Amino acid sequence: MTRSTRLRTGVAALAAAGVFALTACSDGGDGTDPGGEPAEEVSGEGIDDGTTLTMWTRAPLERQAVNAVEAYNSSHENQVELEILPNDDVEGRVGAAAQTDALPDLLAGDVVRIPYWTSQGIFQDLSEQIQGLDTLDDLQVGHIDAGTIDGAQHTLPFVTDISVMVWNKDLYEQAGLDPEAGPTTIAEFTEHAEAVAGLGTDGVAGSYLSGQSGGALVFTLLPSIWASGDEPLSEDGTSANLDSGSALDVYEAYRGLAETENGLGAGSQQETGATWTAPFQEGNVGVMPYPYTAVTGLFETADFEIGVGPIPGVDGGESTFLGGDAIGISSDSENAPQAWNFMQWLMSEDAQQEVFADNNDTAANLAVLESGYEGADPRTAIANATVEHGRTPVAVHFNEAFNAAGSPWQLLIQDAVWGDASTISSHNEAINTILAQ
Repeated sequence: MTRSTRLRTGVAALAAAGVFALTACSDGGDGTDPGGEPAEEVSGEGIDDGTTLTMWTRAPLERQAVNAVEAYNSSHENQVELEILPNDDVEGRVGAAAQTDALPDLLAGDVVRIPYWTSQGIFQDLSEQIQGLDTLDDLQVGHIDAGTIDGAQHTLPFVTDISVMVWNKDLYEQAGLDPEAGPTTIAEFTEHAEAVAGLGTDGVAGSYLSGQSGGALVFTLLPSIWASGDEPLSEDGTSANLDSGSALDVYEAYRGLAETENGLGAGSQQETGATWTAPFQEGNVGVMPYPYTAVTGLFETADFEIGVGPIPGVDGGESTFLGGDAIGISSDSENAPQAWNFMQWLMSEDAQQEVFADNNDTAANLAVLESGYEGADPRTAIANATVEHGRTPVAVHFNEAFNAAGSPWQLLIQDAVWGDASTISSHNEAINTILAQ
């Protein structure tokens, strides 16, 4: 993706020409189009005229994306054609499409990748439209901030995923633990995991870790560092502090489990993220940090009872990773007003209620988050309460430092949990080198 300057210049030119202003200008210069008809006004809601829009999103959030598109298509003239990309294919598809002017109208992506895409000119500047949203003050800002560069806003929340602590209540009972009380400190987390491991049940482990998935590791481990009062990244995203005292305590907890028989599930060290939620889904893990979008579907289908709570820090506190996907209009889209119609609709309280709250998923609209879950599963209320303490790390080169295969973060965890823990600081320095580029 080397088109940054050209794309941003092109988008700026379109905005200056009024192509995507809130009121469309006419080619005739006098309020009429070349045929003499009045020019159509484009309101803050965009245009709903039966246009077919293309949209890409990634597989981990397929259920929520399908819910959103089906709800929109059933109530609008515009129709969104959704393509689900395998998580590992997203970077390649977006990079290739950006080089050939073939990006879809609407592009949703992992919130931690959004800063880089924005810096490369992948998205159109939506500052005026976003500032004009009636619901702006009620939206969680992490996914907006991720797509903000030089004060210009490019993205809105699409699917908000949060990390929570989950536990198997049936295994807790078998291990003599209180099934209604999840861990509130890292010490309690290891205590509970060790108790389940001590059952000696074939195939059952105390916890599980996605040892070779940088994305899953930041999603599950950074909240414990935040909850402990430390900052894993600097505010400007150019340096890391992943060898702090609380970070070392978190790593040591998992190292202890790795050294305990059945402490971490088989395959934890090799887990690339493709199947990292499966062991808990199958009832074979006692307690672990987990994506809430993956646990809601288990409430009706799992053959065991599930507990949900916030992710604790070393000595208490709580936090969550405000992850999921942000969405923007690509710089290649020729249907920006129609694409905006989808985005502004999704931010409305009615859409947030229908698409997310009614399906036990986390709404991006804070008003809905506060009052739209009266009939929801009680565990959803517990999960939603963690959003107040949630964080979204923002760094242009986050993917290279953390998510990419073989990243220094991934290597740090491999050594911290299974290898030579004395290398943690050197891996942190390697992360710094990438972030500071």
